[in-house]
Amino acid sequence: MNAPASRPNLDHWTERCDLAAALRWTARLGMHEAVANHFSLSVNEDGTRFLINPQKHFARVRASDLLLVDANDPATLKRPGAPDPTAWGLHGALHRRVPNARCAMHVHSIHATVLACLEDPRLPPIDQNTAAFYDRTVIDTGYGGLAFEAEGERCAGLFDDPKRKVMIMGNHGVMVIGDTVAETFDRLYYFERAAETYIRALQTGQPLKVLSDDVAETTARQIEQYESGGELHLAELRAILDEEGADYAS
Repeated sequence: MNAPASRPNLDHWTERCDLAAALRWTARLGMHEAVANHFSLSVNEDGTRFLINPQKHFARVRASDLLLVDANDPATLKRPGAPDPTAWGLHGALHRRVPNARCAMHVHSIHATVLACLEDPRLPPIDQNTAAFYDRTVIDTGYGGLAFEAEGERCAGLFDDPKRKVMIMGNHGVMVIGDTVAETFDRLYYFERAAETYIRALQTGQPLKVLSDDVAETTARQIEQYESGGELHLAELRAILDEEGADYAS
């Protein structure tokens, strides 16, 4: 992958290119929904200034399109080119209130959303991917409508354990947080795959073979300690986009 050419009038160029690539690949996987979902990335020390996608299809977002906003600026939505109000409500609250939410990715991907619509939305450890999320999810069963500011604040308040970086948003979708674009996208990707495995296993009607708590916890820890997986994943996706001549890094 070639290093992206820097744009002299735009800061945080590498971060912008990573976020744009993640948006493009999410669209390719069919995990987006029209122009309604959002990815964000903090770019200052306290996490309150962040990049976020505009109201544009994920498959068309370029690095230069990303908006730079301040979670502590209540006038954000009154300015030209403001983010979607639900993006502001959900991501603004996260970047104000959750220090470990440097990056946040919210989608209504099919299998994660099906899981979120079950009476019991917990994800049991039935294979390696599902075990990666053992005791590491936030279960939200209090859906209160579109994620404007009040709902965004409520959701952000549920991220009260740094170990839990995936929120199964009841009757809504999924929110995934992390330190970097690469880490967060990798977690989002594997959560959707894990949810798909579980949903398809349920569809067989056969009894599930659930891993023991000890094995599930061991597996989750091993995966957490498996260094560079997310970085390599994103680097390969960017390499594919670059080989195809995609304009995400522009």
